[in-house]
Amino acid sequence: MTLEDFDHCDALFCMGHNPGTNHPRMLTTLREVSKRGVPIIVFNPLRERGLERFTSPQHPVEMLTLSSTPIASTYYLVKVGGDIAVLKGIMKTLVALDAKSIAEGGSAVLDRDFIRDHTTGIDELLADLEATSWDSIEEASGLSRSDIEAAGNIYAKAERVIINYGMGITQHRHGTGNVQQIANLLMLRGNIGRKGAGISPLRGHSNVQGDRTVGITEIPNDALLDGLARVFGIEPPRHKGHNAVEAIEAIRDGRSKALVCLGGNLAVAMSDPEVTFKAMRKLDLAVHIATKLNRSHLLLAKQSFILPCLGRTEIDIQAAGPQSVTVEDSMSMVHASRGGLKPASEHLKSEPAIIAEMALATLPNTRVKWAELVSDYGKIRDCIEAIFPEFADFNARIKKPGGFRLYVAASEREWRTPTNKANFIVCPGIDEDPRVADREALTLATIRSHDQYNTTIYGMNDRYRGITGRRDVVFVNERDLASRGLKHGDLVDITVVSDAGSKAGKRAMRNLTAVAYNIAQGSIATYYPEANVLVALDHYDAKSGTPSYKSIPVLLRASPTHEVLRRLVETADT
Repeated sequence: MTLEDFDHCDALFCMGHNPGTNHPRMLTTLREVSKRGVPIIVFNPLRERGLERFTSPQHPVEMLTLSSTPIASTYYLVKVGGDIAVLKGIMKTLVALDAKSIAEGGSAVLDRDFIRDHTTGIDELLADLEATSWDSIEEASGLSRSDIEAAGNIYAKAERVIINYGMGITQHRHGTGNVQQIANLLMLRGNIGRKGAGISPLRGHSNVQGDRTVGITEIPNDALLDGLARVFGIEPPRHKGHNAVEAIEAIRDGRSKALVCLGGNLAVAMSDPEVTFKAMRKLDLAVHIATKLNRSHLLLAKQSFILPCLGRTEIDIQAAGPQSVTVEDSMSMVHASRGGLKPASEHLKSEPAIIAEMALATLPNTRVKWAELVSDYGKIRDCIEAIFPEFADFNARIKKPGGFRLYVAASEREWRTPTNKANFIVCPGIDEDPRVADREALTLATIRSHDQYNTTIYGMNDRYRGITGRRDVVFVNERDLASRGLKHGDLVDITVVSDAGSKAGKRAMRNLTAVAYNIAQGSIATYYPEANVLVALDHYDAKSGTPSYKSIPVLLRASPTHEVLRRLVETADT
């Protein structure tokens, strides 16, 4: 789908994202949708300011009058990890509405033509929905049946629906299942490949999607590998590579001895720092290509190199003159990006130049014309075009204002699957981690503050959530505090209940200050990356390899430090 589709949707569902912090450009789009009177239904564990209202800096009246535009027309606080339950509940509602309408001689609610002509697997999905009880849906989601049915009715009445989701959907053990159920819900009413409708993943970084498009993946397909062999005259390895978790495991086990990082703060961004930090120090060689220093650079291998490089805002001059790179956004738009600032040092090289020189030094007889490719990045784009047909006329098309949109098969209702159809995929059950039997367990999600970008913390304030000068806090529903004999401001400890790969209770965060917050009951939240200590390395989505940063079963208890302080206060009072 495209940004233009937001101009034509009749309903917008937002799930598991916080645009105020992670993708502020989306706030303008949400504001425009709200101004049209379109219902915006939000499912999120926490109340987030950016999803409630937005003051646009591009609109002087709002800035001068301190007014704002309401965003969410309805806001549901779903339990952390309860998204599949909500999605199945909405789908159950649609199926019931469809049956009722047909029985009364009305029109179908499900798009039977789309289901018949474009999909497979509907019978298995319907059977799974029938077997899923409303009691279990309410328990897992933390929402009432009437709330979920109300959302289902809004969805059923809208002709064109967009579902917008972020990392609150994907960073779970069943993150892939979450996305698949979103697709199922959209397909039930033909909301894929229709103007004003579709699935809309939000990316925090400008080129997350673009990396995958040009083959930056641990599971390259034969078309990519054959293209590399054809264009560069090499025979690339055919076995699967490592995702991030597997890479750390390989380093830990001594199977990988060298690491080259292009930017990023790998060790801090990864789960399980106790394992990850120790593994990084075992490397024979660590090379970091970076614009700024970070914590990962202090984890020294036997030989460590930090190679400063140009930032994307700096002018990149090669033999053919100033260069542009290309980026792809969440809407599959590809455009050129060129820095305009004078480089911080005349000695700085670009990332492509550094990689090319490393390759030439390592493989002096290489068939790849590294120096020629780096002299003019247009030649790199020529190679991309030769491997990926969808990049036809690559260099010409990026010169157009705004760039160009890649062909997205699903948008044209072309299904590149073994069945040549879109597949309804059943996700059995609705529990994030069914092994957790402790009724006292809460589910913790890691979040980012508003003075933070990825692992970079610019300040200690989280102004939208009312936190100033600190990050050692945990957000808890007031009822969850009370049921444990706690209150706002108490010092608490968090310990992991079901801890894959280690003994329960070993992973903990201690002496955090409890903050009573408008968060779904049964859910708590604290800051990333500090809370990565709670996530075992092998606690991740088996299908995507994504660590489960947002679905950690934990216990919340008063800190022994708090008890000592309480007794001291009581003694002083007496």
